Amino acid sequence: MARRGKKYIEAAKLVDKNKRYSLEEAVDLLKEMEKVLQRNFDETVELAMRLNVDPRYADQMVRGSVVLPHGLGKPIRVVVFAEGEDAKKAEEAGADYVGGDDLINKILKEEWTDFDVAIATPEMMPKVAKLGRILGPRGLMPSPKTGTVTKNVEQAIKEAKKGRVEFKVDKAGNIHMPVGKISFDKEKLLDNLRAAIDAVLRAKPPGAKGQYVKNIAVSLTMSPSVKIDVNETIRKIQEMAA
Repeated sequence: MARRGKKYIEAAKLVDKNKRYSLEEAVDLLKEMEKVLQRNFDETVELAMRLNVDPRYADQMVRGSVVLPHGLGKPIRVVVFAEGEDAKKAEEAGADYVGGDDLINKILKEEWTDFDVAIATPEMMPKVAKLGRILGPRGLMPSPKTGTVTKNVEQAIKEAKKGRVEFKVDKAGNIHMPVGKISFDKEKLLDNLRAAIDAVLRAKPPGAKGQYVKNIAVSLTMSPSVKIDVNETIRKIQEMAA
């Protein structure tokens, strides 16, 4: 078992392991933990959800994206695979890197992945497909399901820059995603958390049976996690969306 530092242990004392907190209480706790931990960087707030699905079956796969209302609190570097007029539109829309064969070859030869989001036009995908072994494991492969394979590159770039987060259930049925920085004020973090949870709820696959969401927890990059009251949280989010 990994040894924990004194500050981590002090932060853990703030959390009742037997309690399920509201989102509001959880964000307050993370703010308190941040004061105890005294990190010298702005920690990311992370959302974890345990789902009652088996992603080995196609009708139980959970995948999607969400544009967080207040972004992620960091610059997003966007790569666009496009040629001709689409490449020009991507450059004008603010893409950090735009290219066709030259960009694909750079990634293949150097395994270069110094970017956060990759977008491709449909025409480029047969060529981009060869990057699967490099981009796939890093969650950077363009996909129609997440809106990153599109002719509307301007809109895709705009959403990515605003803080669009892609999510995909892992083999164990878990989803992890960043939802902002601890320096965000409470209401901004709550807005982002609700938007992220709502997106996962809306992505419920047809093969999911019984209780879809089993557990929800939030944490900082390097902190204990805070468990959330699943039923109460989902009820409130659905009421707000109605």
